[in-house]
Amino acid sequence: MNTILIKIRSHLLHFPLLLFQLLFPLLLTSYFIGCGDYRKDKITEEIITEEKDYSQVPEGLPALPVPEYNPITKESVDLGRRLFAEKIMSVDSSLACISCHDPGRAFSSSGMRVVLGYNKEPLNRNVPTLINKAFFPEYLWGGGAFSIEGIAHDVLSLPNEFNNDTLEVERRLSSHPDYPGLFTKAFGDDARPSAHFISYAISSFIRTLISGDSRYDKYIRGDSSALNDSEISGMKLFFSHKVNCSKCHSGPLFTDFAYHNTGTTTHYFDRGRFYVTNNPYDRGKFRTPSLRNCGITGPYMHDGEKATLEIVLDNYNRGGRLFIHKDTLMKPLGLDKQEIKDIVAFLHSLTDEEFIERNVMDFINMAGQEAETRRPSWYSCR
Repeated sequence: MNTILIKIRSHLLHFPLLLFQLLFPLLLTSYFIGCGDYRKDKITEEIITEEKDYSQVPEGLPALPVPEYNPITKESVDLGRRLFAEKIMSVDSSLACISCHDPGRAFSSSGMRVVLGYNKEPLNRNVPTLINKAFFPEYLWGGGAFSIEGIAHDVLSLPNEFNNDTLEVERRLSSHPDYPGLFTKAFGDDARPSAHFISYAISSFIRTLISGDSRYDKYIRGDSSALNDSEISGMKLFFSHKVNCSKCHSGPLFTDFAYHNTGTTTHYFDRGRFYVTNNPYDRGKFRTPSLRNCGITGPYMHDGEKATLEIVLDNYNRGGRLFIHKDTLMKPLGLDKQEIKDIVAFLHSLTDEEFIERNVMDFINMAGQEAETRRPSWYSCR
């Protein structure tokens, strides 16, 4: 019930997408964790089988960086998507990547401030979106991780995440009726299920999560009807010298990839970037998140402490709280209620609704395809 209330509060002005998001957990539950039989006749879209040019990105985004050691292929992406929803990789078969990264919320958390990992242990930080991560030079809220593959590999054994032994993960996938053949298709005749190739497949899938077709994008490409008056006013404020949001939330990805302290509290129990650099000036600094799809990725900040975009803007409007290393850009903005409302409206226009719906349907279709022969291994009765 709390999740539904959060969704309603966050997306009341965007009913079509809200309705889709409200229905998605029910559909996903029916296919992934509910009790009952799959119904092939409920699948309304066919799985796309033709080869795709993954180098193509929406207009305005930079070229897609793909490491030479892990080229993107349809086979590796399909395998990565399936592994993304695979629970048998966690020690007690209770968790998958999709458990924390909800496709219906732009692959961020399901509206929860604290996500629970293995044995109901809370994760240390707010779960970020995975969208457009292919373009990032560094990962995690404080940085220090330089490859998607490395993170995907570590998740398998981290105590508060999958908490498994990589050899056990390999054994489970190797004894599965489907996975050995899927790894061969994706990585060659000699490939077998291994932590190495698991991380490669999941990383390939994540690199295809490219979003850049929001209503804002349509507007700047020439569709003057894509934004309403409030959203246009908010856009002008966002890029104005008065508010200067675009100083840090810059470029087509709405992030400078840098680390800032925005004065969200007077004491940072999580020291952020400091853990990576050991530089005392980096205490309480966290990476600037991309604002694309931010209308559906709440709660916000590194600790999920800000429940809504309005609360986030309130912190910026007053110039943040007192902290010795607060960014010098943090100054009172003097915004009135209507201006804050307009900026929030603009931020919601950054939601790529077609991308969200397409990826949700990919997972639903995948479950339906699995149902033709057997229940997927992530299917369980509770």
